[in-house]
Amino acid sequence: SAALVRRGGLVGGRWVETAAAFPVQDPASGEELGRVSDCGAAEARAAVRAAHEAGAAWSRVPAKERSARLRRWYELMMENKQELARIITAENGKPLKEAQGEIVYSASFLEWFAEEARRIYGDVIPASAKDRRVLVLKQPVGVAAIITPWNFPSAMITRKVGAALAAGCTVVVKPAEDTPLSALALGELANQAGIPAGVYNVVPCSRQQTAAVGEVLCTDPLVSKISFTGSTATGKILLKHAAGTVKRVSMELGGHAPFIVFDSADVNQAVAGALASKYRNSGQTCVCTNRFLVQKGIHDEFVEKFAKAIEKELHVGNGFDAKTTQGPLINEKAVEKIEKHIKDAVSQGASVVTGGKRHSLGKNFFEPTLLSNVTTKMLCTQEETFGPLAPVIRFETEAEAVAIANAANVGLAGYFYSQDPAQIWRVAEQLEVGMVGVNEGIISSVECPFGGVKESGLGREGSKYGIDEYLEIKYVCFGGL
Repeated sequence: SAALVRRGGLVGGRWVETAAAFPVQDPASGEELGRVSDCGAAEARAAVRAAHEAGAAWSRVPAKERSARLRRWYELMMENKQELARIITAENGKPLKEAQGEIVYSASFLEWFAEEARRIYGDVIPASAKDRRVLVLKQPVGVAAIITPWNFPSAMITRKVGAALAAGCTVVVKPAEDTPLSALALGELANQAGIPAGVYNVVPCSRQQTAAVGEVLCTDPLVSKISFTGSTATGKILLKHAAGTVKRVSMELGGHAPFIVFDSADVNQAVAGALASKYRNSGQTCVCTNRFLVQKGIHDEFVEKFAKAIEKELHVGNGFDAKTTQGPLINEKAVEKIEKHIKDAVSQGASVVTGGKRHSLGKNFFEPTLLSNVTTKMLCTQEETFGPLAPVIRFETEAEAVAIANAANVGLAGYFYSQDPAQIWRVAEQLEVGMVGVNEGIISSVECPFGGVKESGLGREGSKYGIDEYLEIKYVCFGGL
């Protein structure tokens, strides 16, 4: 039903229309899906105030009741799965089957944190003096500003908001300007689930207003915590803003995932993992493989089989078409970046094995591409492409592969294929990343801690650790006993 398509911001439980609106476009056709309220600094401040005012009561709601509200929100998401998935495919372009998968994943964070809400345990510590008792309490940090990207327009929100609400925090969400409809649909369902007014607020805005809204969310003294998923460059700007009032921060920033195939690997398994890891969401995920490193003994076989798999199993098209596995890229700029990476690589001697150009469907569609004879001097191995481009580097020794993998200043996910148990231990421990897939190309799941090291971020999301990001530890010394 169109009941989930909302056009206004959500502030203090009320839908807010602004004088100005900005267009949301279908990346497959370029057509306008509709216009959404363009919130500015004033609306952002109002949302922060609403969240702050709602926080006093919400933090005192018994954990069991917070859990029940989150659980109801989860159930409503599952009941509306088809409609929510259609919203994602319309504004993000990903294939409908992938969008349905995202909604199940997204809802599962609300389910997981509904369950974790009742397990926020404190401590009693043996005291050093007879007449004292030492208690440790965990309390919500307060208002959390949630700033999310377009590539998972629903799951990147619930992964943060589920944890925040379970902990007793309230939130202001600023969704990406490309994909605000998913965030607003979640707001409609939050209202239906009985999440109290002001606990979940959304301030959609255009690219023009993003800096102003972001600045309010990162500097307002009533905000205690910022959780951001996006580029490393933007993350650094937000960290600078946050320093002024010493806010808690979680950052899930860019990746540059290596995918290493050792001579000992099962090649067919590695090809299947490579296909899933690289081309999901048309290569637009932060844990997508960005650099394939293949050992010389297995290199030619891997490249040949990978090219065949790409040509046979990937179908470029509109996300609403049932046989599509590769939707459009989010916008023209994304297409231009891939072209630039390919041109640079070919000019330095790389070979295009398959793909290599814009797809005949036009607009934002690009052919799934495989490059061989790639070196570490090429742009595509130095920065994240965020598109359907797989560059393959040939290597000789394990030490060489680990050194190339670790040369990046970021470290989110890393993958490798090997059937040698000693090698598996060595490489898993040596890779400088927050998450490692061993003989596995898809590793995200609610039970597991998601996050990176180096310039890929701070903190972890999902898992039993994810709720800690929204809790303060208070020590109470009880004396004179």
